[in-house]
Amino acid sequence: MTRLLLVLGSLLLVLGWCAANSADEPFRPEAGKFPPLERAHAYRGELVFVDHANRRGSVRVQGTGMFFRNDPHPFALLPYGVVLYHGAPADLRDIPLSTVLHVRAFLPPDPKLSAVPVLPVNNKTMDGNHNRGTGTAPAENHVLLLEDEPSHCQREGKVWKLKEVDLQNNAGMIVASCEPKQGGEGRASEEKLTFDAATRIWRGRECLGIEDLIAESIWPAEGKKSLGGEAVLLGITWKPTPGGVFTRFHISDIWLDDDAMQRAARNQTEVHKAFIRSRWMPAWIDAVDYGKFGRAKVTATLFGGMDASLYADFKQDSPALMNAVENTLKHTHGAYGPAHMASGGSILEVSMTDGDVPLGSSGIQIRFETDLIIEGIRPGRVVRVRPASWPKVDVPREEYLTDGSSNIEDRFPTPAIFPKY
Repeated sequence: MTRLLLVLGSLLLVLGWCAANSADEPFRPEAGKFPPLERAHAYRGELVFVDHANRRGSVRVQGTGMFFRNDPHPFALLPYGVVLYHGAPADLRDIPLSTVLHVRAFLPPDPKLSAVPVLPVNNKTMDGNHNRGTGTAPAENHVLLLEDEPSHCQREGKVWKLKEVDLQNNAGMIVASCEPKQGGEGRASEEKLTFDAATRIWRGRECLGIEDLIAESIWPAEGKKSLGGEAVLLGITWKPTPGGVFTRFHISDIWLDDDAMQRAARNQTEVHKAFIRSRWMPAWIDAVDYGKFGRAKVTATLFGGMDASLYADFKQDSPALMNAVENTLKHTHGAYGPAHMASGGSILEVSMTDGDVPLGSSGIQIRFETDLIIEGIRPGRVVRVRPASWPKVDVPREEYLTDGSSNIEDRFPTPAIFPKY
């Protein structure tokens, strides 16, 4: 029995080691499957470029070297990739440049169709030289989850605890640590972050400045003061720092209470709801049951990460339009707007998937019947769907493919706009 226990114990240790190391192995998503978040490579960096129409951009990734030397690293959102800003759903266009973002990403699902450069699989282990260090250009550049600091902290159950402020002329330094909201074992490392007169402080329905905290004697006019570990949420950016400090982040916003953070989330949610209603809900095709003379019944899974009220607009027996899009969610099939060549029909059924719902999926499936199915609506392909209650508008030129092209590989502009690192 003792020998058996030793063998089992050794086996469990090996299995545990394998599981821990499998999370570090590069992972390539499969077509038609939402990849597990725990297999994603995690990194963070400063947003320095956005190509919102093609759902891609570049971040300056924090590595082991001098942050300011790191080249902008291109990324592309997966079709079902989730963006969170201020704790709410967002589009890339909503996030200001210089915002520090947390990234969870994978290898390109299909390198031939990548909208950004395809890098060697082990690129995250390579040293960038010139004091860049390792980790600044991971091959995992297809993003499942992109979130700013307050979104990341809320999802992970963390807060920033302010320890000390040092203030001179409405600017200075804060010593803080990011810790579990409910406490726990272990001591979080302290970090120094800068702030200035442009830093916004949110309290309930108020937007305060540094001078307001000084006037209320919460912060000193000059010098240092202990803040006693006050729990807040922070918006974090990066800007060049004097004094030869190469990696120090900056505070753009401080949310002092839950009411203030909830207001920010509510405002961002409304921005995103209006955006999706004008661009249509993204989904992918699970199955197509073809009938005669162009008729078909289509089963599709709606993508996740959006406000519940958007999904509530998908109702049984209600009319809808479905249009093919490419992997950047740009509309195809029509030069006059998404409705030009879209398949019209009715939603036959709305159902919820059983079991756990992976990130990227809403867990909601619709069955849609049309009497004129178009080429782009096929199993495994990505579409956008518009319930009849949503506004019928034309999207700007950069958000659809030219001349009604049905070529899924047609892009504007091409990955050649990015430099080769």
